[in-house]
Amino acid sequence: MPGRIEDYALIGDLQTAALVGKDGSIDWLCLPRFDSASCFAALLGGDEHGHWRLAPASDGLAPSRSYIGDSLVLQTEWTTPTGTVRVIDFMPQRDRTPDVMRIVVGVSGHVKMTGVLRLRFDYARIIPWMRRTDHHRVAVAGPDAVWLRCGEGVNTYGQDFATVSEFTVHAGQRVPFVLSWVPSHHKQPPRQDAEAALKTTLADWESWAAYCSTGIAERDRDAVRRSLITLKALTYEPTGGIVAAATAGLPEQVGGARNWDYRFCWLRDSTMTLSALLNAGYRAEAEAWHGWLLRAIAGDPADLQTMYAVGGERRLPETIADWLPGYEGSRPVRFGNAAVDQLQLDVYGEVVDTLYLAHQHGIRIERHVWGLLRKFLEFLEEHWSDPDEGLWEVRGPRRHFVHSKIMCWVAFDRAVKLAEETGLPAPVERWRELRDLVHSDICARGVDPARGVITQYYGGSELDASALFAVKTGFLRPEDPRVVATVEAVQRELDHGGFVRRYSTPEASDLADSVDGLAGSEGAFLACSYWLADALIAIGRVTEARELFDRVSGLANDVGLISEEWDPVSCRQLGNTPQAFTHVALVNTAFLLALAEG
Repeated sequence: MPGRIEDYALIGDLQTAALVGKDGSIDWLCLPRFDSASCFAALLGGDEHGHWRLAPASDGLAPSRSYIGDSLVLQTEWTTPTGTVRVIDFMPQRDRTPDVMRIVVGVSGHVKMTGVLRLRFDYARIIPWMRRTDHHRVAVAGPDAVWLRCGEGVNTYGQDFATVSEFTVHAGQRVPFVLSWVPSHHKQPPRQDAEAALKTTLADWESWAAYCSTGIAERDRDAVRRSLITLKALTYEPTGGIVAAATAGLPEQVGGARNWDYRFCWLRDSTMTLSALLNAGYRAEAEAWHGWLLRAIAGDPADLQTMYAVGGERRLPETIADWLPGYEGSRPVRFGNAAVDQLQLDVYGEVVDTLYLAHQHGIRIERHVWGLLRKFLEFLEEHWSDPDEGLWEVRGPRRHFVHSKIMCWVAFDRAVKLAEETGLPAPVERWRELRDLVHSDICARGVDPARGVITQYYGGSELDASALFAVKTGFLRPEDPRVVATVEAVQRELDHGGFVRRYSTPEASDLADSVDGLAGSEGAFLACSYWLADALIAIGRVTEARELFDRVSGLANDVGLISEEWDPVSCRQLGNTPQAFTHVALVNTAFLLALAEG
């Protein structure tokens, strides 16, 4: 069985990432990209689906672990009856090949160590052929080849379709392991010096982290810095794209069917991500993300997708991996994401809002980009009044989701401001008319007249945490009674153990009764809790916002990582991890609190 979601730490090389459990096992790794097929998938089943455990042979005390400084270099320490040992795990930023490096350090006494490397390519469908060559182990199957190189004194042998290593480490000894991936038709990868790579990797991360802005409360700096490091780790450096999470298939309800693949880049994350990076002082990363966005969306506005692969690829077909049992039996396991084919009108607003935010920070909008934006607005003029699947990517029928309409208003509003501030040619008066038309339509059809709260969709009475975007985007002013009523209703009606649900998910035997078309429920959506804190700040209730921020941020695991959701009943993290959306929201709320608290 895999560990709890919060039991995992992240290591990565800015092109892919691995999850390392408290037991010393790497249970998830896709090579060579975030969205490549996995070679370790024990996270979605068990050891037989691929993992690499390196730990003491005898049971010791529960390990302690931490990242070394402001880096993504993980150190895990065990104390056993005979001594203490530390394992350092990291992935150096890539030169030629992706490498996972593990250095076993003898701290005191002596400790007998055991390693089990069980490679399973193509999401655990393929057991590779393993051979020994030049004192190394080489696994090959189809397009993939993995090389394992071990330090002196390590004995390896094959057992049960795995490579087992046994050795004893004494105080002061350091034993390196290097696992490298190459295409199977290439020659063996170059030898890597793990100790030299460790020094370089630590220096790279510490140098990057040093740029982090200090314009936040001192009590929040560690959480913000770790969140920014996590966002950097989820960045595909060759293109600047940022994946939503490093994983696929982790459930929003343990044992349920809400299990999605998040190893792609979502457009709706764009404005909030850009804001977090710019506020924190990372202009180069912000410009890289902005550049990725512009390349990804180029083309016919009617073909705009909600998500793209890290290289900007558009085809992300969803498949069911029926050979995987799923995390704690949570099935089906999905790879790819069918939401790519949905109509989600809010993303047009996100794109225009991102361009406006970039303009505010001095990132020039070029004429060809302006021409593309005008085409987007032409498309939106014809389609803003259509129903869609909305930001939550529902698998039920299309509806007139209020958040989608608000973001259509944002598109016209920001386009007007861009035209006014840049002087670029545009039908500004027509955009103003459309902005006002959309605003009036939402106020007439998207507000519950009995309660004065913004609803999830036209004609409904259900609440949705995305209604908080009414104040977040400037659609309504903070003092508007509808804003205050909506904030208080979200606090009251979407509360889940002190946190916020996205929307109500009643247990219904008839899926027609479910807005999202899915059976079962889910945990509290952590980004929504930060959005509520933002709204509380806006209406002047800063003390409540601070209490909520601290409560949500306190859910981070022992190395500062937070997933998508939280189950307040079983007190455990849920959903894919670490979740960029959550960490971005943490950073942005921390900056808002810094301003509000002076």
